Amino acid sequence: MTKVQLHYKLSRPLRDADLEGVANVHGVYGIARVQIAPSLDSLTVDYDASRLNEREVETALFHAGLPIERFAPTPADL
Repeated sequence: MTKVQLHYKLSRPLRDADLEGVANVHGVYGIARVQIAPSLDSLTVDYDASRLNEREVETALFHAGLPIERFAPTPADL
């Protein structure tokens, strides 16, 4: 297993319906964790790079209806 983290900003606040999308993404084979930041403005996805690539992860997030924008965090963001 090759664990990789991707970080996303949210383009809008999460709604109750989005939480079902987060739960559905947890069911995608190869995605280990989706964590919403305490500030509720971003999320982190841990996935197995031997099972998925970045595009497949982003596709799963978009299909779940999550309002994501990819960004590269600085140490202060983590």
